[in-house]
Amino acid sequence: MTGHNFHPSLLRAYDIRGIVGKTLTEADATAVGRSFGTMLRRAGGRPGNPRVCLGRDGRVSSLRLANAVADGLVAAGCDVIDIGLGPSPMLYFSVFELHADAGLMVTGSHNPPDWNGIKMMRSSGPFHGADIQTLGAMAAAGDWDRGAGSARTVDIMDRYVEAMLAGFRGSAFTIAWDCGNGAAGPVVERLTRLLPGTHHLLFADVDGRFPNHHPDPTVEANLADLKRVVREQGCDFGVAFDGDADRIGAVDGRGRVVWGDELLGILAEPVLRELPGSTIIGDIKASQALFDRIAALGGVPDMWKSGHSLMKARLLELNAPLAGEMSGHIFFAHRWHGVDDGILAAVRLIEAVTALGGSLTALKDAIPAMINTPEFRLPCPETRKFAVVAEVLGRLKAEGASVNEIDGARVMRADGWWLLRASNTQDVLTARVEAKDAAALARLLGELNQQLALSGVEPVGASH
Repeated sequence: MTGHNFHPSLLRAYDIRGIVGKTLTEADATAVGRSFGTMLRRAGGRPGNPRVCLGRDGRVSSLRLANAVADGLVAAGCDVIDIGLGPSPMLYFSVFELHADAGLMVTGSHNPPDWNGIKMMRSSGPFHGADIQTLGAMAAAGDWDRGAGSARTVDIMDRYVEAMLAGFRGSAFTIAWDCGNGAAGPVVERLTRLLPGTHHLLFADVDGRFPNHHPDPTVEANLADLKRVVREQGCDFGVAFDGDADRIGAVDGRGRVVWGDELLGILAEPVLRELPGSTIIGDIKASQALFDRIAALGGVPDMWKSGHSLMKARLLELNAPLAGEMSGHIFFAHRWHGVDDGILAAVRLIEAVTALGGSLTALKDAIPAMINTPEFRLPCPETRKFAVVAEVLGRLKAEGASVNEIDGARVMRADGWWLLRASNTQDVLTARVEAKDAAALARLLGELNQQLALSGVEPVGASH
């Protein structure tokens, strides 16, 4: 049987991602479907063909790639349940709601418009790392089962919205919602018709060219429209989503960004009131203030690796009710399925603000004023980024530095810390610095830049 070789950059740590027509083609998508379907069949389980939910975001290329994935799944003997266009979290929801064995989502997430990709999950947990490498090896060998699968469509969106609002505990607020022309739009339109309060929707029409701004809420420049509407309309706060709505961004009533680790600290408090002593997981990029806050609330803070698949696995491992990342991935096992969902996080934020006094602005004011940088993203070739981190770690170990190595290098000093890690989804290094005062921040930033220079990487700017 003839095999299929993927471009070397296509198989990432958490998903499959590439440039459409260059490193990602419809033939690739079909091969993914055949290999994934074969893996499901061979894993066994209940009698009959494996059931696989399939969704897609609003990118120009997503429909034809999704059709190609479906062809591969059907050829491998899987029954495909096509849920159509929507956010990645709706696909995750559909796997549990429809009692499917697995799900695939065609999405480019927060990458530029000419990119796309495929996220994969099993009902029993995430599909990543070695699983993806096995998929690639099977494709290269043409090691595929043949079967007689089927395909049908199911409209799940209303059920998804209703489930998010089940037992809703929030008050009425005036909220701006920036959908960024991504896949969140149709869901947010239905959701806000059912929520109390007044809601102002921005860019809710799905347009895979992203004509208004790039859909990445972790970049503050992309929140300019949201801030403007919050001020003009006198909103209590505003929320924004990335292209497939598995991540959330937020601003308070004064237009200040509430960063991912700050959101997690706010969302954790009602959860810990209900489930005292629980473990709350934050990623290695998060402020020390988050972990201190979780402990002060009686929770058990756990610092873990960045990456949505790694966080989902950790959530299952520790039986934690809540996890989150600086990037805005928030994972609720409490009253949900343990997956990242930006829209659900917005609903839970309304509930948390209600429970904690009714003002996100006041909650932002109460967060300790740490002196830190945003997350820097430093361009670095795919073939070089992990090597740079390894070189930096080697030098730090030689000097006897205190380093947390669970994901890159988080260098602990008496007056702060700095982090350098390789992104698993983009050709970049990510870095962040936090310190007790401005002088310490400048010194730690200088340490980071010295290490970058020694490995031939451009230094980060001092402005933050």
